[in-house]
Amino acid sequence: MTVAWTPHRFTGGLLALDTANTVVLRGDPRRTFDRFEDPLEIARFADAASGFRAAELGGRQLAVTSPTAIAPVVLSIREATDRLFRGAVSKGAVTTADLPQFLTACAGGLADSRTEIGAPGKPFGDPATPIAFEAALAVSALSLLREDTVARLRICPNCTWLFIDRSRNASRLWCDMAVCGNRRKASRHYHRHRMAADEVKDA
Repeated sequence: MTVAWTPHRFTGGLLALDTANTVVLRGDPRRTFDRFEDPLEIARFADAASGFRAAELGGRQLAVTSPTAIAPVVLSIREATDRLFRGAVSKGAVTTADLPQFLTACAGGLADSRTEIGAPGKPFGDPATPIAFEAALAVSALSLLREDTVARLRICPNCTWLFIDRSRNASRLWCDMAVCGNRRKASRHYHRHRMAADEVKDA
């Protein structure tokens, strides 16, 4: 099934978190599904991410030469990132036992890369040329290890996606207020009215 890569799919705050969130409802075995089940969606995701993550990427386009070929590397980085940083949210710190697998996965994404990153104004290298999606994904994932970033990681209570809380007072609750916040409010409203109706019926 073709995915509509809308702005809501990019509410994680960084490319690595948006990628981790391509597995929907991870904690619910009955309803969970993987938006990268079809490797072709990796290319479509990367194309959309080039626009939605332009600020993070310094304007550099993401390139996918063969979705099928890079899928194992991408999925490895995705799963290691989710495991490490989902744990960091619950514990308030990164667990060193999960670091080797995470670093190995990121190394796989960078193995064939021949680019330079981190220059002033060019966080992901020269914006005039594309960067391989798996390499950019690894760089984005590694950037999450910053102490100030870990402290602002959150899990959305509605959809369980990972996101960075960049609000001034670090009080953001939802990954996307317009979607998850409104859904939760609507659910609470429905249950309040249902309970009120039941009380009237039973009176």
